[in-house]
Amino acid sequence: MNDRRLVLRVATGSGLALVLPRTSGAQVRARDARPQEGDRFVVAAGDSKGTVVRLPDLQTGSPPLSVLPRDPSGTIRDGSRLNQILMVRLDETRMSAATRTRSAQGVLAYSAVCTHTGCDGLSWAAETLRFRCPCHESEFDAADGARVVGGPAPRRLPALPLKIVDDYVVAAATFSARAGVIQP
Repeated sequence: MNDRRLVLRVATGSGLALVLPRTSGAQVRARDARPQEGDRFVVAAGDSKGTVVRLPDLQTGSPPLSVLPRDPSGTIRDGSRLNQILMVRLDETRMSAATRTRSAQGVLAYSAVCTHTGCDGLSWAAETLRFRCPCHESEFDAADGARVVGGPAPRRLPALPLKIVDDYVVAAATFSARAGVIQP
């Protein structure tokens, strides 16, 4: 009787292994990888979570949208918090020349992780076009390449160059610098 139970357990376990979804090493690596050229973006939270971002979704003057990159195969790069991105559309006449070169029809994308101690949840000050870190009050000027304009952050937020392809917002390259905190 014990042999029969063992055979049934092994058979049941083998059967479950065949029907349960598998996550390959390649999928895990794709989820952890930073945004790459050709990635599109999906809304990271709220009622529209998972919706692919299109140019009409970003209105000039609206608050930034929290997004995650999605690779061409459809894998959302949500395996690392360093992939959190703030996307905002600004009037191009208010941008510095260097910032305009990374934008796509006024749409800008920056890492959503502060360069000081790695906090996220940056707030937005529409009147000054600045991101503000809730932890130590570093401020970053979105219209000038997320340059540090206040607080202890040692460097600007990494920018993600963009392009528009068939009305979709697409990464034109990788981050301009490493996202998050860089230890000396």
